[in-house]
Amino acid sequence: MKLLATGFFLLILLNSCGIPFPTAGTQARQNTQSTTQPGNAFQQEFLQRINTIRSKGCNCGNTFMPPVPSLTWNTQLETAAFLHARDMNRQKYFSHVSKSGRTSKDRIMNAGYTIKGFSHYAVGENIAWGQRSIKEVMEGWLKSEGHCRNLMNASFREVGISMENYYWVQDFGGRR
Repeated sequence: MKLLATGFFLLILLNSCGIPFPTAGTQARQNTQSTTQPGNAFQQEFLQRINTIRSKGCNCGNTFMPPVPSLTWNTQLETAAFLHARDMNRQKYFSHVSKSGRTSKDRIMNAGYTIKGFSHYAVGENIAWGQRSIKEVMEGWLKSEGHCRNLMNASFREVGISMENYYWVQDFGGRR
């Protein structure tokens, strides 16, 4: 397994939870195409895995994170995730900051996920590289305290995820 970067943190909190993952679902695509169709198996499997963990709570490092509400899919966050996964793949780098200096917050806001009209705004990001399936990437994120905290962050209400050529990007948002 390749290295995992720690999640980005902005007004947000950017293990092993011991919760068995569902066995149903599909593996991540084995090519360079990203998933973009609403309600597809990729989205459904990710939401099922994330929301199973969030509904039970888990340990992120030595800290128990209590159950939190389920996440819903957001296409603006998915767009931000897709563009970053594609950029990392095309330019062959692995970082939360793009080669042009854009952060996850910049990318998420440029995708239309803004604070306008909301009193609360939180965003965060998990990235990974090299994992061959949704199960594998989720297991890696849950074993990493920072990534796990992002997955269990109660401020986050929505998620968008993309993978291109095994560059995985998971963008979180929460607006109220």
